[in-house]
Amino acid sequence: MVNMATRDYYEILGVSKTATADEIKKAFRKTAAKLHPDNKDTGDEAAFKELVTAYEVLSEDEKRQIYDKYGAEGLKRGGGGGQGFSSDFDPSAFGGLDEILEFFFSGGMRGGRTGGRPPARGNDLRYDLELNFNEAVFGVEKKFNIKHLRPCTACSGSGAAPGCQPVVCTGCGGHGQVRQTRSTFFGHFSQVVPCPTCNGEGTRVEKACDACQGKALIRQPRAIELKIPAGVDNGNRIRVPNEGDSGRKGAGPGDLYVICHVKDHEKFIREGTTVHLKQSISPSMAALGGEMLIDTVGGKRITKIPAGTQTGTIQVLKGEGIPFLNSERRGDQQVHIFVEVPTKLSDEEKALYKQLADLRNEALVVPESERPVVQKDEKDDKKEHQSIFDAIAGVFKGKSNAE
Repeated sequence: MVNMATRDYYEILGVSKTATADEIKKAFRKTAAKLHPDNKDTGDEAAFKELVTAYEVLSEDEKRQIYDKYGAEGLKRGGGGGQGFSSDFDPSAFGGLDEILEFFFSGGMRGGRTGGRPPARGNDLRYDLELNFNEAVFGVEKKFNIKHLRPCTACSGSGAAPGCQPVVCTGCGGHGQVRQTRSTFFGHFSQVVPCPTCNGEGTRVEKACDACQGKALIRQPRAIELKIPAGVDNGNRIRVPNEGDSGRKGAGPGDLYVICHVKDHEKFIREGTTVHLKQSISPSMAALGGEMLIDTVGGKRITKIPAGTQTGTIQVLKGEGIPFLNSERRGDQQVHIFVEVPTKLSDEEKALYKQLADLRNEALVVPESERPVVQKDEKDDKKEHQSIFDAIAGVFKGKSNAE
């Protein structure tokens, strides 16, 4: 056996004698990962054994009190732990560090309380709800149906057939838990786990209810009426308390989570609480300025266009965006303006645009005197006028001669 009494347990864990249980636990986790033999760089088998023994003592109040008063020898005399390790210690036979840490911190060393396990709360449920753009902006009341587990009415939630009552589980004697002893390289440890026979409930059903097959719960339809607040966005989650599945044996139900999926709008683009709109204006409006009706999420609004407005100008309409959740405030709308040039003109429109060009002394063609002179070789000039068909014919003619 290896004697571990030569070093102070607090020193091994790297904590003070006034350290709290949480500080001791954190210190053990940190150092265990470093010293465990699975760690090829810093693993130290002997030091890891010391660490485990120190933690086993200092993590339990009774053992720690004995150790503080009498030291490691007091633990040996009182049978308080510190069992030591065999010289043929083989960590690989007991799993890796994750398994060891899970065993330590899941109550394996401390045992556990006796008595039946309290019924678990029911599961949460999810419902995906589609909303159009305006419903998300202004809010709406939605009705939809779900199916959730509720206590079986045929057996009143007992899971037993009519006339039968649940009986005490023989596997655990009604406690809902059993004690298991596990042999590890730390020594022999007892762990309290849920009874596998009754799943920790302490009772079992001899004859199951036909309606629920002994599960005590049955899935039932339920109509939900939900008020969607103004300003919800794609992916927002709304919690509906107690509309999830019921728990067994009277345990409380879980919650229902409604996930919002907002459809895109044909004109507006949403960015948080800001709305973007692309708006075209005519060259006349861009040059002279004026007023025009602009679409907003709340309807049409009269907006002034300044004279000389250029493509790419952004006009901000304050308070015409998306409402902030649970607030009276609203975001803004950004109008992205571009000047739309007409592609088809009547003769009268062409004459007016030409007249405008003349008034502004805008030349629509480059005068002959200002045109650059391009020097062309006579051969190049002939090649330029050679048709594509002539070129293809020449290629094939050349091949024919070669043949």
